[in-house]
Amino acid sequence: MSNKSIMSNFLLLEFSQVRELQFLHLIAFLTVYLATVTGNLLIIFSIALNHHLHTPMYLLLMNLAIQDIGQISVTVPKSMFNILLNTRHISYSGCVAQVFFFYSFVASDFFVLTVMAYDRYVAICNPLHYEMVINRNVCRDMIIGVWVTGFLYAGLHTTGTFATHFCSNIVNQFFCEIPQLIKLTCSDLNLLEMTAIGVGVVLALGCFVYILVTYMHIFTTVLRLPSTKGRQKAFSTCIPHLTVCSTFFFTACFAHLKPVSNTPSLLDLVFALIYSFVPPMLNPVIYSIRNKEIKKAMAKVLGFRNFSTNT
Repeated sequence: MSNKSIMSNFLLLEFSQVRELQFLHLIAFLTVYLATVTGNLLIIFSIALNHHLHTPMYLLLMNLAIQDIGQISVTVPKSMFNILLNTRHISYSGCVAQVFFFYSFVASDFFVLTVMAYDRYVAICNPLHYEMVINRNVCRDMIIGVWVTGFLYAGLHTTGTFATHFCSNIVNQFFCEIPQLIKLTCSDLNLLEMTAIGVGVVLALGCFVYILVTYMHIFTTVLRLPSTKGRQKAFSTCIPHLTVCSTFFFTACFAHLKPVSNTPSLLDLVFALIYSFVPPMLNPVIYSIRNKEIKKAMAKVLGFRNFSTNT
């Protein structure tokens, strides 16, 4: 298979050839997937059905939940489906779609985390100007910008990856990951893909540096608060956010910038699992466990009328 015109499918990584172990992987994937989707759906419905939460902070959180569901739904169901059928195949068009939607959701996820850092900065460092700086119209424009930028970035990456010839169809990953696909090409990186990689590095590094600088300002402001309770509340909101961003950034960068091995690598698999599974799974917990308004809204959605926010 030396030409993309006759490349009808790709073969994804098989976790094990033992059928019993395959079902263990299926159960693990299904558990993580259901927990992630359920948690994020609770966030979405809790905010959507509670008009009191239709503020910029919660609307950004709802968009993050939507992107998290999209990110994990692009890869995990196909992997589970392959395990059930005891196959490794994904069609060429399916691989293209998986690359486009996965990277659009990943990029949008990181962009919205950056916007959320800005939202926290204004709320904590300039609370008197919050309503003027971040109102509903500004929030809408930022959300639209996040989605459009994510789709444009994914389109650039997808076009650059598949505008070449493939000499093999064996992908050493459980989904169509760009570094693994680039390894299969017959030629060196084309200009378009090099541009996409450069743009990705600049955007990711720029967003991460901005998040770090923003939180330095936030922590400086928080340490000046006279109230110990106020400091604890601010830290409990910001530190988990920063932890998710750091985990997301470092694992994704490591997976995409390190040299790709010619054989299946446990390290490649582990880092792919971390950046594709951990943020979508933990975001609902991190952003709701210390938020009384979200917990009250969730209790209302679940029908717990006498729910205590201290539970």
